[in-house]
Amino acid sequence: MPLRLVLRNLLSHPVRAGLTFASVVAAVFLLCFLRSAVAGLTRTVEAADSKRLWVQSAVSLFVDLPQAYEGKIAAVPGVEWVCKWQWFGGIFRDESGFFAQFGVDSDTFQRSYPEMEIVEGSYEAFERNRTACLIGSDLAAQYGWGLGDRVPLLGTIYPKADGSAWEFTVAGVYESSKPTIDNKTLFFHWDYLRETLESGDALGPTGVGVYLVKIASGADPTPVMAAIDLMFENGPQRVQTTTEAEFSRQFISMLGNVPALLSGIGGAVLFAIFFAVLNTMLMASRERIRDVGVLKALGFTDGAIFRAYTLESLLLCGLGGLAGIGLAKLAEPGLVRALAGQLPGFAIDGGSIGVGLGLSLAVGLAAGVIPAWRSSRLLPVEALKGDA
Repeated sequence: MPLRLVLRNLLSHPVRAGLTFASVVAAVFLLCFLRSAVAGLTRTVEAADSKRLWVQSAVSLFVDLPQAYEGKIAAVPGVEWVCKWQWFGGIFRDESGFFAQFGVDSDTFQRSYPEMEIVEGSYEAFERNRTACLIGSDLAAQYGWGLGDRVPLLGTIYPKADGSAWEFTVAGVYESSKPTIDNKTLFFHWDYLRETLESGDALGPTGVGVYLVKIASGADPTPVMAAIDLMFENGPQRVQTTTEAEFSRQFISMLGNVPALLSGIGGAVLFAIFFAVLNTMLMASRERIRDVGVLKALGFTDGAIFRAYTLESLLLCGLGGLAGIGLAKLAEPGLVRALAGQLPGFAIDGGSIGVGLGLSLAVGLAAGVIPAWRSSRLLPVEALKGDA
């Protein structure tokens, strides 16, 4: 069956073909996005460092731990150093200007994350200035911030006593090579937060959100975690120590069963598109009954008719799939920036592209087989009468 004839049949109803093509494009784009989102969640967990542990309250992640715990945790055999983390929760200008901010220990933060590289400014400048901050490259691009700029943040958890904004000076811009740290976060000195609270210039809870524990090379994390949990078993605040991978899983679980939800949405979209393409091909086969009779009268075999209809469906879905993948790749930079805080591991990878293209071809094949089989079984006389 000539390809020209297949293309002519495909374009015989351009509006119908165009709408079906557009639906396949949208479906493949959405499938690539959903699968990449699920893969991003998995990638974040897989990128976790086995030598980093997290110590949090056994009651809730939102319950702070006493500052006195730091020295006791650091004394546990196998612990190399400890870094305090505190969620700040400030806003820039208004509610729409929200991004992640953490107070950290400047002396241990950088060496805890070798995957983080300072691309502008220096970490030394951050260490020297108590009100300095580090910002991710995506955050810098979003707000147009550069070295020396002042970032005012209105405290929500830690409001200033006089109602003014906290001000941080950009001392460095970082980029992370792993999704364990996204490029859309601001880090500042935990000591600056503590001193401001102690002086009464700001209000809010005292304590430490979580402790990041770096264990020594060769140390087994299991007994270290057990020793830390046992140390505070009787309070004053019980703790739960987990690996970084498990800590990441906790954040994912807080969102619910997101992978199953996204997979379910993708399956529903695929199911709907299958019937849309099937309906298009069935309508086309009914309209071309006499054409099939003419072709058979000219000597075209049942197999040639079957291949023509199947190829038409495959071509429609295959081209739609390629266009959907192309659209996903074009949108990838914007999606990565927009989702950096929620899905730092998001990327339209080869696996998502392969699945999107494979599913589009599978839909094309499945939707084309039924009308192709019906048309190939027509007798020339019946087809010419249009009785099928």
